[in-house]
Amino acid sequence: MAISHDAHTVKQFDIQLTNLRNQVQEMGGLVEDQIQNAIKALDNEDITAAREVIARDQIINGMQVKVDEDSVSMIALRQPLGSDLRLIMSLSKIVTDLERIGDEAEKIARMTVKTYDGAGSPPNAKLLRDVQPMSKLAANMLHNCLDALARLDVEKAVEVAQGDDELDQEFQSALRRLITYMMEDPRTIGHAISVIFIIKALERIGDHSKNIAEYIIYLVKGKDVRHVKMDVLVQDALAVE
Repeated sequence: MAISHDAHTVKQFDIQLTNLRNQVQEMGGLVEDQIQNAIKALDNEDITAAREVIARDQIINGMQVKVDEDSVSMIALRQPLGSDLRLIMSLSKIVTDLERIGDEAEKIARMTVKTYDGAGSPPNAKLLRDVQPMSKLAANMLHNCLDALARLDVEKAVEVAQGDDELDQEFQSALRRLITYMMEDPRTIGHAISVIFIIKALERIGDHSKNIAEYIIYLVKGKDVRHVKMDVLVQDALAVE
């Protein structure tokens, strides 16, 4: 009878772990939608759509709380060890970064409302020239992170981590251009500052995606590659055990 009970317990625990992973993937999908909808609202000067993005951020917050509660409950009741504990801890950290990515999408939506909900003239198109390429890079990083998580793909996670440098460089270039525009024409300062908030949000999405990629590497390989140089990260992550 005891053997039957143990088998049932292990099976239920596996189901709980699978459900936890599914919750995180679902949350990631919603965050992806938030980014896309926030950028689309900005492109279309659509204040209504931007406000919808702002309102949906509460759903993401609630999903983070649920995953955290489930994680704590599983640790307390199951007392997992080894790879199971690593999975729970990694997913808990991943949802923190997903929630913060959601916050950045909300920030972009708020800047859209601020920019287009007034009586003033819209910003010159040149101020927004870097938003699209940066948003594509940021969205791709997150998408690839979620794909790497679903497949437990270390190589793809490493590619995401490496991609953060490109997004950082794009941010620095965009920032220099915006500063130049403001110096040349002080009338652009108000709109330029809003765009700076937007591109900074996109740069932060890349940072959080890199964090998620590092947690995936830890989850699969059991190696903490945070705060290490990129060449060391690649070597540690792809080393054959």
